[in-house]
Amino acid sequence: MKKIFRLEDLPSISKSILKASDSKILCFYGDMGAGKTTLIKEIVKELGGIDLANSPTFGLVNEYHDENDNLLAYHFDFYRIENEGEALDLGLEDYFNSNAWLFVEWPENIKSLLPEDAVFIYLQFIDENTRSIDFSLD
Repeated sequence: MKKIFRLEDLPSISKSILKASDSKILCFYGDMGAGKTTLIKEIVKELGGIDLANSPTFGLVNEYHDENDNLLAYHFDFYRIENEGEALDLGLEDYFNSNAWLFVEWPENIKSLLPEDAVFIYLQFIDENTRSIDFSLD
């Protein structure tokens, strides 16, 4: 599904992604500034997260909880990793086997490690308030 959206449409885009996804592993592709982290923030909010989602660029992974401190999601940013071994050293396979949602930025840096059921979401910058999104759920 490819769609052009404005930033005020993020809540409905987030709901659509969560409702349509058979997998809890969402991989976000797009150039720097395309809106990957912004969309993930909205998805975390839609899931009932109380944590302010932000990019885990330096720590590689953030976790988000609901108001009862239940784990909702892990958020990965693999922009700075040198090789897939770093992701494995982080325990990525254990995260993939958890029941939490997983949001992966820069998944192209770990492409051979991604599970077959992962959902691929492609974002493209159009202007300051407009993006395009394309995702496949098969």
